[in-house]
Amino acid sequence: MSRSARSTTAPASTVSGRWLLLAFLATAQLMLIIDVTVVALALPRMQAELELSRGTLTWVVSIYALVFGGFMLLGGKAADVYGSRRVVLVGLGVFTIASALAGFAADPATLLAARAVQGLGAAALSPAALSVVARIFQGAELAKALGVWSALGGAGAAVGVLLGGALTAGPGWPWVFWINAPIGVILFIALARTLPRMSAPGGALDWIGAFLVTAATAALILGLVNAGDAGWGSPATLVPVVAAALGYAAFVWRQRAARYPLIDLTMLARRPVAAGFGLIFVATALMIAVFFLGSFIFQRVHGFSALDTGLVFLPVALGSIVGAQLGGRAVVRLGVRVVGGSGLAIAAAASILAATTVSMTLLVVGMSLAALGIGLAFVASATSVFSAVAPQHAGVGSGALSTFHEFGAATGVSAVSSIVAAGIAGESFAAYNQGFWLLGVVAVASTALAFALLPGRTAAAW
Repeated sequence: MSRSARSTTAPASTVSGRWLLLAFLATAQLMLIIDVTVVALALPRMQAELELSRGTLTWVVSIYALVFGGFMLLGGKAADVYGSRRVVLVGLGVFTIASALAGFAADPATLLAARAVQGLGAAALSPAALSVVARIFQGAELAKALGVWSALGGAGAAVGVLLGGALTAGPGWPWVFWINAPIGVILFIALARTLPRMSAPGGALDWIGAFLVTAATAALILGLVNAGDAGWGSPATLVPVVAAALGYAAFVWRQRAARYPLIDLTMLARRPVAAGFGLIFVATALMIAVFFLGSFIFQRVHGFSALDTGLVFLPVALGSIVGAQLGGRAVVRLGVRVVGGSGLAIAAAASILAATTVSMTLLVVGMSLAALGIGLAFVASATSVFSAVAPQHAGVGSGALSTFHEFGAATGVSAVSSIVAAGIAGESFAAYNQGFWLLGVVAVASTALAFALLPGRTAAAW
């Protein structure tokens, strides 16, 4: 992609203006990412006060990530059709209101409904915000901006755990949601004043396609959740998984037949794009699974309070920040393949360390190193995708990238929850080690694929 192609779509602004806008957009994205893990430390308290079953407990995390990811393509397409500015502001408003409602939930149904609406607002906000970043920054400056974006995204997972612990131990679990309200209002005012108006190609939205991809993913997650109770070969597991496969097939058919598809399937045929999507899916699944396992290990095995557990996760947050910042600099010199593959290799070694140690100190070291490697992978995935996506399709590209991010989150927490079901039920603490072994195996296999499929220094030759 030429520099001139980007510059024709970027709004005229000063360097300081671009970075100030990035700060506002990244803070909004940070809030969305925090909401994936902020509930992790509050889960035991929620389970006790709202009488949540294990399946419902998993859905408190998964339904947000599911709706977030399921409607992300629609949000990205909406940014291209109606303009990024409008979609960012609408998404932020919906997310803020839903967050306030979630804090008032007095039963499981209300809580899950509010979490779903949160996900819908996030699905509009996130890809629209990232498409703005992809259009106003260029070249090496874009790589640095993506490094900042990824650093905040990775740190958001750890900050969410810390914030969740502090709020749960202090004013109570509803505040893990209410804290979004004042922040959302401030950001709305700031973005309304600073977001530029960008040209939009126009078109229409494919609601049928959005429904199909979301329903298929819901069926897949349901199968993974059921596997923890009924077993991997049971009808309760296999029927939803088969339904998911059929749903994805129907989605592909719909995208080929629709006049205005959510995503141009030929985009997925470009190896840098497909490899970038796969990389962010795996990296996010690993990250969320690490936080899920750590939350229960520190509280159930070591007897930590929610606040103490959040503090233990501080080195993990630092690891993700360092990894993303190193990735933003290294990807320009070393290329996507080296940065992405190395990141997954580090995550694999760290997961195996966590699976084989009984020392809490080594466990924290392993989780922190895993976060560092995942931070590298985040930057590599975004760079790979945007190197092969035209600026006028930045909304769809960022929507698809964010979709795979959230699908990875939903799949990761559901899969690891099934593996460690006995540990969550209080029957076997050894089950948590099996969860880290799963992460290690997945990371090892993904490392080999990353070195084979990711582009090198540039994607132009692919």
